[in-house]
Amino acid sequence: MGKKDFYPLLFVFLIIAIFPWLVGGNEYYISILIFLGINGIITMGLSLLMGYTGQISLGHAGFFGLGAYSSGILTTQYSIHPLAAFLAGIFLSAIIAFLVGKPTLRLKGHYMAVATLGFGEILFIVFNELSPLTGGPSGLSGIPILTFMGYSLEGARYLYLVWGFVILLLLFSLNVINSRVGRALRAVHGSEIAANAMGVDASRYKVQVFVLSAVYASIAGSLYAHFVTFISPSSFSLMFSILLLMMVVVGGAETIWGALLGAMVLTLLPEYLRGLEDFEVLAYGGILMVVLLFMPQGILLGVRKLFEKKRN
Repeated sequence: MGKKDFYPLLFVFLIIAIFPWLVGGNEYYISILIFLGINGIITMGLSLLMGYTGQISLGHAGFFGLGAYSSGILTTQYSIHPLAAFLAGIFLSAIIAFLVGKPTLRLKGHYMAVATLGFGEILFIVFNELSPLTGGPSGLSGIPILTFMGYSLEGARYLYLVWGFVILLLLFSLNVINSRVGRALRAVHGSEIAANAMGVDASRYKVQVFVLSAVYASIAGSLYAHFVTFISPSSFSLMFSILLLMMVVVGGAETIWGALLGAMVLTLLPEYLRGLEDFEVLAYGGILMVVLLFMPQGILLGVRKLFEKKRN
């Protein structure tokens, strides 16, 4: 992790630490920040895959669902400890990501996106049709709330748990992108042929980062399941995959911080636009269009360029 990341990370840590106190313990604001953290975990994984390696995935809602259903099914129907279910979800997602990624990552550009879209749709159908385990379209209820040493992890405690994961994965991601592996990923993004010529095994790195991003999504899915205690296939549809993609693009795919910023913008924006009622979707689409037109590299890099122009 570079020095330039230390102060933003410290700022995030302090804000999260005092946030429950700032909002007077308001459950609504705390729950929004929890959803922001869950979305942020997925977008950080997608940023590594898209921004640093140049691979587009439209199937990450499926991995999110795998984590959620693994935790939900194992804890409600087999009474397995949540931690074991959590690890099982990660293991299952990693195995499936490897099996899916190995052949699909040979595809280039939009073909890769279409292949992962198909994978996400298959999982969506499985979640719907495997009714004895998943509850089908009616969903799976009764997922237990997490506890630690006899204390229920709700409200501010769950906020700290989710953002503990966000900060740990953020630190890990920053170390990855500033390491030899990160340089190899950027080389693959620039030109696979050139990367291979320089001795970088592009295929191996693409599969590894695809598995890593699936693990991030699975972690987020498990945290989501134990927070809402009810899950249904509609939460893991293609639309959610597109929303995740939009979060990464709007914030700035080329930086981990941009992916987090995008998650923040697209998690908070619908809450602020809710007062517009019938015009909410119109305003939402208009804002996204303006951002993409004037800041094609994302809000973070767009704002940075504006400051640099003013300084010069």
